[in-house]
Amino acid sequence: MKNHVSKLLAFAVLAFFAVSAKAQIQTPSPSPTAELKQRVGLTDVAIVYSRPSAKGRVIFSDNGVTPFGKVWRVGANSATKFSFGDAVKLGGQEVKKGDWAVLATPGAMEWKIMLYPYESTNWSAYAEKTPEVSFMVKPEKIGTKVESFTIDINNLQNTSATIDLIWENTKVSLPLAVDVDSRVMANIDRVMAGPSAGDLSAAATYYHENKKDLNKALEWIKKANESAPRYWTLYREALILGDLGRKADAIAVAQKSLAEAEKNKDDAYIRMNKEAIAKWQK
Repeated sequence: MKNHVSKLLAFAVLAFFAVSAKAQIQTPSPSPTAELKQRVGLTDVAIVYSRPSAKGRVIFSDNGVTPFGKVWRVGANSATKFSFGDAVKLGGQEVKKGDWAVLATPGAMEWKIMLYPYESTNWSAYAEKTPEVSFMVKPEKIGTKVESFTIDINNLQNTSATIDLIWENTKVSLPLAVDVDSRVMANIDRVMAGPSAGDLSAAATYYHENKKDLNKALEWIKKANESAPRYWTLYREALILGDLGRKADAIAVAQKSLAEAEKNKDDAYIRMNKEAIAKWQK
């Protein structure tokens, strides 16, 4: 009987710990983790960081939560991580492809931004090292109060953007530049040996929109339209002809594009073709 009771007690203890392991209490994190992904030009950018909140505190000042002149982890908890799918320029400095830990030293007039090859989540370990990349940026005051620290990617262009650090009434914008032209040109050169109509159209559009050799762009778009004419590629051919000053030819091609757009009931291309024809007829 005694042995039986001992076994029951042992079973009860094991059951208690099993239930306890499964019934851990979860509460909201005061600085929840956030992940941001954005393609800039042809480069993938990812940011992982934690978002502390102001909670009525003064953040950036001599005696604030994040004092001027002191190294800050750019968030909370683990080290903030920037990841770049290709080599980029950040703050005018060359940054290699890969993962980077980011620290900052805020100041009233300037911030120092520091990047380190990402090795661990321990942000304080980086503060003891010399950054591989560093640069200065100026903070700016904003008109609205931002309660939770925010990192965002804004001002998106084909070859640039800004990585914005925003908290309380302060914003710091890190200029980001990516390489697009050399990659597109390399792709164009590679596929020109046996391009499809789509490749020809894409190459012609890039040349046209970036004001490169319009005669070469016209050659490619005409080849595309010879094999697989579409009203949107015909419209592109008309635009290139118009920019070359060949208005009569541009009108003729635009009329073909207009007819096809009307068949497909594409109001946008109907309107654009009519506007272009009217412009060239003046």
